[in-house]
This record gives sequence, structure tokens and C-alpha cells, in this order.
Amino acid sequence: MNQAAYTNPDIVVWEVTLRCNLKCLHCGSSAGKIREDELTTKEALQLCDDLADLRFKGVALMGGEVFLRKDWKLLAKRIKDRGMKLSIISNGFFDPKNIIPDLVSIGADCVMVGFDGASPETQDKIRGVNGSFEKAVSFVRAAKEAGLVIGVITTVHKLNFNELPAIRDFVLAEEIDWQIQPATVIGRFPKELVLSEKEYYALGIFIHSLQKKHAEKPFTIVGAHNLGFHSQRIPPLSFYPEWNGCYAGKTVLGIQSNGNVKGCLAMSDKFIEGNIRKRSIIEIWNDPNAFAYNRTFKIEHLGENCKNCKYGETCKGGCTTRSDTLTGKTHNDPLCFFRFENNM
Repeated sequence: MNQAAYTNPDIVVWEVTLRCNLKCLHCGSSAGKIREDELTTKEALQLCDDLADLRFKGVALMGGEVFLRKDWKLLAKRIKDRGMKLSIISNGFFDPKNIIPDLVSIGADCVMVGFDGASPETQDKIRGVNGSFEKAVSFVRAAKEAGLVIGVITTVHKLNFNELPAIRDFVLAEEIDWQIQPATVIGRFPKELVLSEKEYYALGIFIHSLQKKHAEKPFTIVGAHNLGFHSQRIPPLSFYPEWNGCYAGKTVLGIQSNGNVKGCLAMSDKFIEGNIRKRSIIEIWNDPNAFAYNRTFKIEHLGENCKNCKYGETCKGGCTTRSDTLTGKTHNDPLCFFRFENNM
């Protein structure tokens, strides 16, 4: 069995297909049509085995829309059979009766559904198809009734920022997990809808307030996508107790449906490290020259937003995706709680 040569393999986010039945405004993959060169079932199952051999702890399957890939159950079962945790990220635009029983029998550890508006008007506008709100609500409730660990993911931007309190009310009423993440300028998402610094900081305060108030509840509220750094007022909002730099290529891996490999699926294609048809994921992961932007970080790599920061050596300039999309550089994330507070 091959073991990863680099640090602590943790989570793989795998876009199993680019085919999608919605047209989400914030879709980082601009999903819709299937890639002609998507991995075959045989290739995908081998990838599952290789990820297990690398000792990754969990795999999150997403799309496009994961349930539109015909062999998704085979891949999900192989992930579970190889001892890895299975997460599913879906838009929920399905009849639950056709999906939920399979998720239960396979033993999915977590199912997350995109939920971006507190009303059909907002959700359907953002998701690009009428009926997406009702479908998502129906799917979430059916999954919960079936005993699955279920939650929703809200991608926050200027179109739905003011609806967060109403979405909160839905989450609290349903008692389900809530992942809140700021939209990133990738794929279809336009830069003009990115949260302002004031809105971004307010989002951090909002999430912290919820976490503090509902800490004893049987569900989790988490801020995702590397939300904020080194605040004097807001503690880390993710499951990680502290921020020690971007995880891409160190503990996290992203895989596209055609076998392209990135440190993080949200990163642009210029960060592709290779393709599993040419080199196995084991070879790519263990390559000492791979993911150099993170694995070989030096303090002199910090951009102008971060180079004089006292946290620069450990923070490493924040989120690589956000840094690259907003400034054209790595290690230069402008959306930083510590910087906001210093400038207040």
C-alpha cells in the first residue's frame, strides 16, 4: 500500500461530472454540459482505490450535479467500502424517493444541499431554474426524515446577503447543519457581486454570533472557504481551531471530472498539477515539486497586502483562490479580518 509522502491527507473534493440541471450564478465550474472526456467508471473506481491508499480520510462528491452521473452509486459505495467518509453535495433538484433510499443504504456520512435564498424568488433567481427552492426544501426534509446527516450550503454575495436572517430561521426550525461561504470570482460569478469589506466582516460577526448562541444545538453552523483570518474579535469560524495557511495541496485535494488534479477545486485551471490518466493520483500527490505555491512557501512570497503582517509567516497570505482571483497573485488575500480591524 502506498502512503502519502506529504503531511496529512484529509479531504478530497471531487467534481464527478460537469453535467447539471441548474444554472447557478455562483457556479465555479460554469456547469451544465458534460465534459466529453469525463472519467470512465473503471478509471473513477481506480481513483477511489488510490485515494484510499493515500490514506485520505474523506471524499466529497459534487458536480455539476452528482446524481446526474449514472454510476454515482458505484463510486459512493467504493468510497465507503475503502473506509473513507462519504459526503454528497447536491442541488436537491430531484424527487427524494429516487435518491434518498440509495443514500441511506450506501451509508452517506453527510449530505449538503445548496440553499441560497429564503424565498422561491431569490433561490430560483440565483439557481437559474424555477422550482429550485421547493425542490431543495423537499429534499432536505426527506433526507432528515430518513435519518441522514443533512445540511444546507449558502454561498453569500450581494444578491442574498440581506436574506441571511431568514435563511437562519429556516435552518434553526429544521435543526440542520449550515455551511456559510462567501462567493468567489470563479466560473460564472461576476466580480461586482462580491461582498464589500464591510459586508464580509459583518458576515463573520453574523456567523460567530450564531455559533456562540447555538453551540449546544445538535447541528453545526460553520463558516467555510477560508473565511477571515486572525481577528481580535472573531474566532476561527471553520472546524479548524486555527488558521495556518491555505490547505490546498497540503491536506486538501480537488479533482475535476476529466481527471485533472488541483490543490483545491475552487482554484483556476492554471493550478492544474496533472491528470490521473497520465500519472496516478498517488504519483501526483507524492511529487515533491507538486503544489509548490503552498508546499514550498517562503515569507518573501507574500504580496503587498500581507508582506508586513505579523501573521505572515503562519497565515501565508490567506486563501489562494481568493488571492489569485481578486489580486492576480498568491499569498495576497485582501479579505482579511485582521487587516480590516487595523484599518478601522
